[in-house]
Amino acid sequence: MNGVIGMTGLLLDTDLTAEQRDFTETINSSADSLMKVINDILDFSKIEAGKLQFEMLDFDLSNAVEGTVELLAERAHTKQIELASLVYSDVTRSLRGDPGRLRQVLTNLIGNAIKFTERGEVIVRAEKDRETDHDIVVRFTVTDTGIGISEAARKNLFEAFTQADGTTTRKYGGTGLGLAISKQLVQLMGGEIGITSNEGKGSTFWFTARFPSRSSSSQESNCPGES
Repeated sequence: MNGVIGMTGLLLDTDLTAEQRDFTETINSSADSLMKVINDILDFSKIEAGKLQFEMLDFDLSNAVEGTVELLAERAHTKQIELASLVYSDVTRSLRGDPGRLRQVLTNLIGNAIKFTERGEVIVRAEKDRETDHDIVVRFTVTDTGIGISEAARKNLFEAFTQADGTTTRKYGGTGLGLAISKQLVQLMGGEIGITSNEGKGSTFWFTARFPSRSSSSQESNCPGES
């Protein structure tokens, strides 16, 4: 699949007729969609088998949030939707954890918000939920002004292969795995995930994640060993 995506990308850089370019762009977008399906299935299988690996790295929270937003900015711009992020000033920026998995959850939630919003805005926030001398729990919210989700549909929204309804699947596509994977990743980060929504007025997806503070981790690593 990487070969298909790579070769169609090279083909798009050549001189093509309008019809050839349209066909090639269709192949490229279809390959991207299929790659996402494959990656979702692989991640879900790893989680179910208990084989998903988490890294413990020093990272900057602002960079993780803002970098994810920047990657999806073009998609929002194409739909003329405002996309913005806010990391509250009282949140510790220097953390330890897996920034890649954090970005994966954010990417899924922000991508869904953009997908289901035709006008208005998508706002991403990170704020302190609680903090101790050793770790911090950060609460992330992704708020949109999209189509919203009915109360009945919200009950099973985080189950595998579940979407709001058949109409949503036909119109917007997707595997129905993204939110199930996000739920599992959030739980592995010691947090919870949920949603509040008003049908026709938008939704707010939220999740929490627990991170050891970088200063606490440094102190522990510098402690002399027992003799």
